[in-house]
Parts: sequence; C-alpha cells; structure tokens
Amino acid sequence: MFTQRLIVALIVGPVMLAATYLGGWYYFIPVSFLMLVAGWEYANMMRALNHKLPLWLLLPAIALLLFAAWQPELNLLNVVLFLSLFAGLIYSLTLFERGVTYDAALDWFALVVGIMLLGWVGGHFFLLRGLSPQGWQWTALALVSIWSADVAAYMVGKWLAGTVLGRHALSPRLSPKKTVEGYVGGIIGGTAAALIAASILDLPLPLAGLAGLLVSVFGLFGDLSISMLKREAGLKDSGKIFPGHGGALDRSDSLIWAIAIVYYLVLFLGPLFP
Repeated sequence: MFTQRLIVALIVGPVMLAATYLGGWYYFIPVSFLMLVAGWEYANMMRALNHKLPLWLLLPAIALLLFAAWQPELNLLNVVLFLSLFAGLIYSLTLFERGVTYDAALDWFALVVGIMLLGWVGGHFFLLRGLSPQGWQWTALALVSIWSADVAAYMVGKWLAGTVLGRHALSPRLSPKKTVEGYVGGIIGGTAAALIAASILDLPLPLAGLAGLLVSVFGLFGDLSISMLKREAGLKDSGKIFPGHGGALDRSDSLIWAIAIVYYLVLFLGPLFP
C-alpha cells in the first residue's frame, strides 16, 4: 500500500506542479478532469445513500463553473451558479410532483452541495492561479503544503504514534486511523514545507508560513467531510482512479479547501507583504 501511494505521488505531484507552472489549457484540463471525476464519484456516493443525483445536470454545472472561474473576465460565475441551482430546484420539484420520490428536498440539497463543493469551491484552483503577479507560485505552495501535511500525518501516525509517541484517536467515528500525533505532525510538516517552498519561489515568508499553518490545520476538515459521506454510504474509498490513494474525491477533499484558504489569504493580506 505504501509503495503504491509513493509511486502515484511521485507521478501525480510533478505533473500537477508542471501544469501549475505552465497554466492555460495545460492547467485547466487536468484540474477540470479531477473535479469532474470527483463529481462522478460524489454522485455515486449519493446514490448509495438513495439520493437521486442527475449526472446530466451535476457534471455540466461543475464544468461551467470551473470554466467561469478560469475566465473571470467573462463575468459568468454568478449567472452559471444561479442557473445551476435553479435548474436543480426545478428538477427536484418535478421529481416530487411526479411521485418519483418524497425525498426531493434532500435530493436537491445533495445536488447543491456537489455543485458548490466541486464547481464553486473547486473553481478557486483557477482564481488562485490567476492572481497577479505570483498566482502560480502561491498555487504551487498550496499544493506542496497540503501534500506535505498529508504525508507527514501519514508517516507520524503509521510509524511513530504508538511507538515513539503515544496514540490518541483524533476522530474515531469518521476516520479511525487518524491520530492526534499524526495531525500535529501534519501541521508541522505542512507549515515547514510552505516555508521551504516560499524561500524557493521568492514569496514572503510570514504570509507563506501563515498559509501553510492554516492549510495544515483546516485541510483536515475537508478530509473528514468526505469520510463522513463514505461512512454513511458504506464505502471505503470514493473511487479507484489512484491506486493506494482511492478516488479523485479522496485526493481532492482537503486540497480544494486548501486552495481556497490560500486564495483568500493572499487576496486580503497579500498587499501587506509586497
């Protein structure tokens, strides 16, 4: 399992960083593919929970929101979001009126969450990359920081917790294997990686350190949110696209929130660190 995780990480990581540097279609295509596959997996989980989630509505909505975030000068984001949510409402009302389901409200809510999570929050991949003048550098830092936090948490939790360190369950119901020791190790690893990346990418160290800290602390909640869905759906992984890692949703659960955190941090505090 560890060997598989390592091989996939050594392949996917450099590819994503290269795409981040190149930008344009080289960045839009892999990120959009990841979000759309995650959308497919999300729909499958919702179906396992007996929610009716139309792929013909979910996936186009995600794709259009991602495109709108990629091309902000077109001013499409708000109108696409409005039309997506409204179309979902009409679909759910139709299901209820026809007697297809009497959980139409929950079906609508499930659809809204999928659209917002993978389309709107996922769109921050492009909002952060598009920030001037160091968008690609901050995006790379966010990627490196959350990946490093994940690796450090895994290594500490697997090899140090219970031996060199103690073992205290972090969230026994949502993710039984996670430990407090691993979480702390992830925070240290993610913050340190952000500082190292900042020194290489010529980013302000105080802001980069804060970004790494926040990403490492709060990225966990994205992970646990998908763990909650998987537990309720009775699934171990959201998919199998990444051997040893699970599905696209498993790999992007913390990442999409990390990207959004760094975006707003740089947007509002960036001017203070010229």
